[in-house]
Amino acid sequence: MTSTTLQPKAVFDCFAQINQIPRPSYKEQQMSAFLVDFGHKLGLETLQDSVGNVLIRKPATPGYENLKATVLQSHMDMVCEKVAGLDFDFTKDPIQTYVDGDWLRAKGTTLGADDGIGVAMQMAILQDDTIEHGPLECLFTVCEEEGLVGALGLEPGFMKADYLINLDSEDEGQIFISCAGGATTTVTFHPSMEPAPEGQYFFKLQVSGLTGGHSGDDIVKKRANANKLLVRMLAAMRQYGVRIADIQSGGLHNAIPRDGFAVCCVPMEHKEAVRVLVNTMTAEFEEEFSATEPNLTITLESADAADKVIDLSTADRLVTALVSVPNGVLAMDQEIPNFVQTSSNLASIHLVESESDGQWSIVVVTNQRSNIMSARKNASQMVGGVFLLAGADVEEGDGYPGWKLNPQSPLLKITVESYKRIFNKEPQILAIHAGLECGLFSLKYPHVDMVSFGPTLRGVHSPDECLLIPTVQMVWDHLLDVLKNIPAK
Repeated sequence: MTSTTLQPKAVFDCFAQINQIPRPSYKEQQMSAFLVDFGHKLGLETLQDSVGNVLIRKPATPGYENLKATVLQSHMDMVCEKVAGLDFDFTKDPIQTYVDGDWLRAKGTTLGADDGIGVAMQMAILQDDTIEHGPLECLFTVCEEEGLVGALGLEPGFMKADYLINLDSEDEGQIFISCAGGATTTVTFHPSMEPAPEGQYFFKLQVSGLTGGHSGDDIVKKRANANKLLVRMLAAMRQYGVRIADIQSGGLHNAIPRDGFAVCCVPMEHKEAVRVLVNTMTAEFEEEFSATEPNLTITLESADAADKVIDLSTADRLVTALVSVPNGVLAMDQEIPNFVQTSSNLASIHLVESESDGQWSIVVVTNQRSNIMSARKNASQMVGGVFLLAGADVEEGDGYPGWKLNPQSPLLKITVESYKRIFNKEPQILAIHAGLECGLFSLKYPHVDMVSFGPTLRGVHSPDECLLIPTVQMVWDHLLDVLKNIPAK
């Protein structure tokens, strides 16, 4: 991507720099060091805490010293997803971007605009001394996509400001003032791997081409879950004596699974019956998800014979639990129209062998979200209960809190008035069914008033991720106007 034709140029220049730097969750060391160096080169006070979060302080523009201090905040890590078969290493290779009409996309990978475009806006403000603002802090957190680790590790007192603008929202014209809390529930089965029976037809059953997406924002869109489709077919194959040799399906806990596969076998006499079953169920799935999954692909192809298969008891309990476990929207909000209150995502299923002792495990990862803590806990207990009944070990993570609504927020009033003044229309004031770091900030900094907004993104957490270019200029104009209208101390 050349940023010369994209506006605002300073923001896209910074975004191009960011996309040269590897920044998967838990591996943001280069990005954190880059930001520290960036702040030092500008001669600004730059701090880095024990977990890798970076804070850069910039003095007020002359004449604006009496304004209250504001924090701009984004996360430096990105979700690393790529199309099947692409030779790409997120720990080494730069993101390759291109312009597609009004959209900025990446070649076969996630774009990293979640939340690289927020980082880029902060960088552009820090390096421009003509922008009018009061005392400013820019906070860049690590590992937001994997359990909000940076926000969890943020020490009280690291930030000094009164207001915080989170730049991690994904629809221009929407201002968020509340978010869901969430927790990951991890399940482990302990199978016995038995010698594969004789006279078997081995095959690889694969689901691919699904839309996927963010397990918070997109959970309401009725998209198919690759794990669910896969196990529905495995459950139907039990009538033919199916045995499972391997299963690898889904990926990140906060992404709706797009693809997965299982290597299985059936007695040779049921080979054609299984093929007919897969064709029939594929047609049923295509009808069931005709509006959301135009590229749904299910393939069955012959596979090399495996030496071992999962014991029948464990396989039966696993498939039954996976078919039965709740997935998708569990409850809609009682007060906010068309807003998801509680959901669960069946994120991944992986058969793994321990390197230390050679023991096998089947690890299932799920994620529950809700803007009501009691409802989130109930969802986690409901999901965990299904697997407990199936004889699995269940571990519920600590999770993270939601961000409570503050309808009397002074910063919200400033942000709304600014938007109306610039664009001559009302913005939407919303809650989001996704985890924002604001929930954790509100625990450690209860006095800080917060809002969240950002440019329009689509397909986040998937290789379809794209950024609507014109909305970057709109958010940039809005952000700069808000900064110069922060109230006095």
